[in-house]
Amino acid sequence: MQTDRPTHGPPLGVAVGLVLLGICSVQLGAGFAKRLFTDIEPNGVVWLRLATSAVVLLLWARPRLRGRSRDDWLVAARYGACLGAMNWGIYQSFSRIPIGVAVTIEFIGPLVLAAIGFRRPRDLGWVGLAALGVLLLGFERGHLDPLGVLYAVLAGAAWAGYILSSAATGRRWEGIDGLAVASLVAVVLLSPLLLTVDDSALADQRVLLLGAAVGLLSSVIPYSAELAALRTLPAATFGILMSMEPAAAALAGLAVVGEELAAVQWVAIACVVVASIGATRATRAKVHPDAAAG
Repeated sequence: MQTDRPTHGPPLGVAVGLVLLGICSVQLGAGFAKRLFTDIEPNGVVWLRLATSAVVLLLWARPRLRGRSRDDWLVAARYGACLGAMNWGIYQSFSRIPIGVAVTIEFIGPLVLAAIGFRRPRDLGWVGLAALGVLLLGFERGHLDPLGVLYAVLAGAAWAGYILSSAATGRRWEGIDGLAVASLVAVVLLSPLLLTVDDSALADQRVLLLGAAVGLLSSVIPYSAELAALRTLPAATFGILMSMEPAAAALAGLAVVGEELAAVQWVAIACVVVASIGATRATRAKVHPDAAAG
């Protein structure tokens, strides 16, 4: 049987724990970021998050910049643009709708990307299940802010672009060099948004420290954990674990921000989680037919 499991990584149980740690970290970061919105505009929070991760990643990677081709820089720039749009869109969405709802809608982007090329009706059914979940999200007490939904859709589209750009960047940049450069590009692209942020908030040491903490929780810790886990976990297993993100986001919204969801919305989140797991397994079966029964 073929396998896509890397070697020389942590034990399987530890690798799974690292992925779960990354999921919890990024969603807790989202919760604390939303709480920070009372002190500084979302534009300021997303900039602080990206700036923190860019500094840490650049110091960690120390990317080789000399001798790079024009195409190398264009790929990294596209990667950074997707990264910036993804983060900006989801933070704008967080400011308008519950975190769990926003992440569930955003998750449709990579799910649809994974489903492209499916031919069997059973596989296409996962997309239908995800669409049902999104429709059920509309059954909230009151209503969902349409602009918040649109921002989540934008974040999902940018996430799909980020995945595609990640593969292209990995072919041209070693290790995490491409991600480090892309993070810097994202910071530069979003810097004009600081003109919309209150200067006094940016001068507040507490806000700066909390913004840096959000960056560590939302970017640095999860990326480090996932990088270590991928040395052991097959890509399909990793994808299935990552399918827990919408549920983790809803729990983080409840625990950190006190965002309660209606029962039908929990059902909607479950639909998207199950659809993502199914799409991940279907993708694995398409790439490795002999693993289809696994």
